[in-house]
Amino acid sequence: MKVGIIGATGYGGLELIRFLHTHPEIGTLDLFTSSDEGNVFSNKYTHLLNIHDQPLLKIEPDRLKEYDVIFTSTPSGVSSELLPSLIDKGPKLIDLSGDFRLKDPKQYEQWYKKIPAPIEAIKKSVYGLTEWNETNIQQADIVANPGCYPTAVLLSLLPLLKENLIDVKHLIIDAKSGISGAGNKPGQMTHYSETNENTAIYKLHQHQHIPEIEQAISLFANQNSPITFTTHLVPMTRGILSTSYAPVNEGVTEKQLIDTLEETYAKHPFVRIIKETNKFGTNQVYGSNFCDIHVKVDPRTNRATVVSVIDNLVKGAAGQAIQNMNVQFNFDQTTGLKHVPLFI
Repeated sequence: MKVGIIGATGYGGLELIRFLHTHPEIGTLDLFTSSDEGNVFSNKYTHLLNIHDQPLLKIEPDRLKEYDVIFTSTPSGVSSELLPSLIDKGPKLIDLSGDFRLKDPKQYEQWYKKIPAPIEAIKKSVYGLTEWNETNIQQADIVANPGCYPTAVLLSLLPLLKENLIDVKHLIIDAKSGISGAGNKPGQMTHYSETNENTAIYKLHQHQHIPEIEQAISLFANQNSPITFTTHLVPMTRGILSTSYAPVNEGVTEKQLIDTLEETYAKHPFVRIIKETNKFGTNQVYGSNFCDIHVKVDPRTNRATVVSVIDNLVKGAAGQAIQNMNVQFNFDQTTGLKHVPLFI
């Protein structure tokens, strides 16, 4: 297959290269740029010397139509302008930005503070939460890859919400991410002296992933309620840990929660339900496409604590994007993604 990446110089793009380089179905992997045309990629990223020494290519829509798949790992507001002209023109399109996730353009304007994509393009996009939307992804020409936080949150909560085991109206989600989730563009928020030895809450009640999570809960679990969702930056490079709290509904036991999670994901290779553990952290999925989930019920408060961990750059971005590509082309979902977590 012939694959192109737009936005390869970002962290998500680099992870796409890392996994696609060893994907057995990829014959050509080209990288496109809006500013560094002709520069050899490995000159910028030395770790790719003798691995990806090709020059960066100019973005030309007519040329992009020749590819089987185009991944866009760009800042929000870029793919909304670039991709609509490519829909139904040949390549499968997988967008890692937030431009096609929200079905309501007004919500996109409100939360992203940018001009939305054309409504017809938004209507054709399919939300790429692989384990929950496989059939639609397989038929889609454009896939809106989920955000990193929503991936961790939704995989852990959707089974319990769909079966009405926990109370969505009193759901509180506390999520923490490594610094790479902010991208590789330097800024005060990710400056070393401000992130080192510091855990900070940010975008309080204003994070753009809030409407995405609410939309998916409505779509897949048929539950409609605003959520309380808070995000934190922690001084590590990768990883997301999502901890959700909700009362269990009357008569629901911890075993029911565990059984529901296990039954839901029994045939999904990248979601692992950890039944018993004294320690649960991001390093158990570091560098891999796994999402690990653990749940406990406090009998004193009748409240469930649902915890999930992912690598924000893999299952939260590039890994899930490749998983969606595998679905679109009828490959086994694990193709090119069988990396063991880098524990230490």
